Amino acid sequence: MSERPQTPVEFVVHIAQVSAVIGEATLGNELEDRLNRDFPADGDWFANAAVLCLRGCEEGWLCGREAGGIKFGRAIQSGDATHGMSVDVVEMSDVVGPHHSHPKGEIDLVMPLDGTAQFDGRGAGWKVYPAGSAHNPTVASGKALVLYLLPDGAIEFTRG
Repeated sequence: MSERPQTPVEFVVHIAQVSAVIGEATLGNELEDRLNRDFPADGDWFANAAVLCLRGCEEGWLCGREAGGIKFGRAIQSGDATHGMSVDVVEMSDVVGPHHSHPKGEIDLVMPLDGTAQFDGRGAGWKVYPAGSAHNPTVASGKALVLYLLPDGAIEFTRG
């Protein structure tokens, strides 16, 4: 059995540019607006993130597991390198994911692979959920990669 390839330092450094900005900010609309302004979907940071995520999927260090039609995987454990954030990436196509809550919030980067794909109603860009929120993550109208940062890696899945 072969091991999953390691997440490249280049990816960690790229994500750390955003996690440093997030820092100890309160997760909510103000942070979402700031991320969409400072790291917009039509900007260089976003384009580089999308290239790195697609490369990660091809090379197997992202989205190496699959269940219920969703490819997923944790790329980075929470720690100092990403300012206490864990980093996961999922690939979803016209699917509703498992219900879960965000004890400390969730910061999502939505990267449509089809021009019309939306994650929880959001096209390309950032979506931020506050601490204590919950949802069934949903991609509609196509396929998308969603990178999500979790403070301290905190997530709680609901038993079905």
